[in-house]
Amino acid sequence: VRIVEFGGGSVQPGGALRLSCVVSGLPFSRFVMGWYRTPPGKEREQVAVLGSTGRNTDYHPAVKGRFTISRDTSKNTAYLQMNNLQFEDTGVYYCSAARNDAGSWWGNGTQVTVSS
Repeated sequence: VRIVEFGGGSVQPGGALRLSCVVSGLPFSRFVMGWYRTPPGKEREQVAVLGSTGRNTDYHPAVKGRFTISRDTSKNTAYLQMNNLQFEDTGVYYCSAARNDAGSWWGNGTQVTVSS
């Protein structure tokens, strides 16, 4: 199993980034995909989750209306479009693939830094 995140970087407040998460070694279409982040000095928190069918989503209140999670089953890839980034969005972003009867797998994370 391999989960790799791409797309992190440094942006100014108000900027945008799109994170990608490529999954291999799992039946991607049968797993719930999630994005999590660890802000500096804080615990890891859930940012967005997308059900296996691509219909059900759940967002952290702080990112609702700014972030969008999606998935492309043909590419075994999940995305997190992040718009209007703010200082408090800074952190290491992790992708997760999970299923209740199979466990969860994590990527190594990608750094997102919002600074002026």
